[in-house]
Amino acid sequence: MQLEEIKTLTSQDMLAVNQVIAQQLESDVSLIQQLGFYIVNSGGKRIRPLITLLATRALKGDIEPSLTLAAIIEFIHTATLLHDDVVDESDKRRGRDTANALFGNSASVLVGDFLYTRSFQMMVSLDQMRVMQILSNATNVIAEGEVMQLMNCNDPETSEKNYMDVIYCKTAKLFEAATQLAAVLNKEEAKVEQAMADYGRYLGTAFQLMDDWLDYAGDADELGKNIGDDLAEGKPTLPLIHALAHGTPEEKALLEQVIKEGDGLQHLNQVQAIIRGNRSLAYTRQKAEQHAQMAVDALDVLADGPYKEALAALAWISVRRNH
Repeated sequence: MQLEEIKTLTSQDMLAVNQVIAQQLESDVSLIQQLGFYIVNSGGKRIRPLITLLATRALKGDIEPSLTLAAIIEFIHTATLLHDDVVDESDKRRGRDTANALFGNSASVLVGDFLYTRSFQMMVSLDQMRVMQILSNATNVIAEGEVMQLMNCNDPETSEKNYMDVIYCKTAKLFEAATQLAAVLNKEEAKVEQAMADYGRYLGTAFQLMDDWLDYAGDADELGKNIGDDLAEGKPTLPLIHALAHGTPEEKALLEQVIKEGDGLQHLNQVQAIIRGNRSLAYTRQKAEQHAQMAVDALDVLADGPYKEALAALAWISVRRNH
């Protein structure tokens, strides 16, 4: 199943989610609406709300509460993007100017706060303590992951385990919540709930691994952002960590320098050559594909059907994309 087929399968549900998002962005403060609509409608993949809807349909659950849940997930994700772009001083995302580039850092941070708090208002409307518990824990873990990543910046001693912990917290945790909560709302047994949480976690991990692969091997025009952004920020992601562990002393010295000093862009071609020469991109992609397969395996608890097929297809799409 291709991405366009998945979008067709879920088109009516996603339209309903978009209506919920539009309603919940309404505010008497004009800047909130203006900036909120800009970032929410900036061409993102909407994969997190999408997997919530697909999981709900695959479980044959009530779609109505999942529409709100999907919008909550998207609001939390959007809030993290607003804050991340300020922290990273990014000026491009998905080929467009970032909100902070257009509206300023202060507005981006504060509207991000609005989206976080609005998402909690929406959680309350679902009137399920378990939902509140899982989502409040997820938002806290995401914040921890962002701080962990900040601590790893400019640190060439960052281990692969530390890196995997960071991407679980900052990315995979929200994917995990998105699919686990579809089972919670549907009152599924513990075995099914755990399997859906596993699917989201493995999918989110695969997705982030490929994001980090693309930062060294992608095309800037297709990505909608500059190649080597992680390098410029001194972020030791898996391609760098693997190359550091397997490179020659001279290669290791250069990689340590660019991580510590955060001046990697002027050495980008050299760094890319080192990463390719040590098969670090191949290693990163292999790890992503392993997690995609684990995500597919977790779906064994589901009955066969188009929505299960779509969830499985998304796992492979996540590691075979070019942006």
